[in-house]
Amino acid sequence: MKTSEFDFDLPSELIAQTPLLNRSESRLMILNKDKETITHHHFFEIINYLHEGDVLVRNNTKVIPARLFGTKLETNAHVELLILKHEGDICECLVGNARVVKKGTIVSFGDGKLKAECIEVKDEGIRIFKMIYQGIFLEILDELGTMPLPPYIKEKLSDKDRYQTVYAKVEGSAAAPTAGFHFTEELIEKLKDKGVKIVDITLHIGLGTFRPMSTEDIKEHKMHEEFYSISQEACDELNLAKKEGRRIICVGTTSVRTLETVLSKHDTFVPSSGYTNIFIYPPYKFKAVDALITNFHLPKSTLIMLVSAFAGKDYIFKAYEEAIKERYRFFSFGDSMFIY
Repeated sequence: MKTSEFDFDLPSELIAQTPLLNRSESRLMILNKDKETITHHHFFEIINYLHEGDVLVRNNTKVIPARLFGTKLETNAHVELLILKHEGDICECLVGNARVVKKGTIVSFGDGKLKAECIEVKDEGIRIFKMIYQGIFLEILDELGTMPLPPYIKEKLSDKDRYQTVYAKVEGSAAAPTAGFHFTEELIEKLKDKGVKIVDITLHIGLGTFRPMSTEDIKEHKMHEEFYSISQEACDELNLAKKEGRRIICVGTTSVRTLETVLSKHDTFVPSSGYTNIFIYPPYKFKAVDALITNFHLPKSTLIMLVSAFAGKDYIFKAYEEAIKERYRFFSFGDSMFIY
């Protein structure tokens, strides 16, 4: 398949620039895969489509203020870093003005409160840095860094917590799992009261999720690795649901990719952590997931390819045409769909 087959025209005014005042009042498109129906609702009505015994899988990653603006020590040239992943003091970063950053380059942030020494040069603007500082890294990052909002969002975010899910817990993501933005604490409690099981997994979002496709032949695209983790408790709940024939419903494509990674490796849910670069596109036989809550994605993105693999490309593009016609809001702060 070709990347261009997943292109569509989107009026720029439909790209949501700010989150709604109330998360659960976003619009919700319901897609029944078997009947290929399309109906329109609001997100708080999701409770009518989730049933007792369903397992709702959500990604509890928490976005860190991963964008840093600094200067190269030798020349004062401006350098922007986006931290994609970090282990201890070693960070993999996407670098703006990457041509001036070579092995041995030191970039200073906050008048030297944080310094980053380039220890390895990789392709496509990626660099590995050793971070030099005194104190606690995440506290310094919280002081000096900014939230890495997607480039299509031009408005300034007045409340940085709105670029987090209400259940964000495990710090380490360079972007938010935006399908979860629509949930409120109140709605989650109502789902639990109904008998819906809640399972948390972690996938720290990096380039694998949001980097644009650069190849026309889909098979030539290489996904960037992202860290995932799934606990024994989560696996027990998921394995039991599989055994009893209950639905596993993923909140977002990152939850899908985590579960499909684990089942592809082990044929059952096994507590594990590591890095995944799984790339899901048509045709793909899903092993783990029965239903999906997701936002409306960018043209020619790996995300719309995953959703097309799940529900069928023609059906998904028909739904996107309907969403544009009905003036749905698109992308991170936009509306959502439930596909079952």
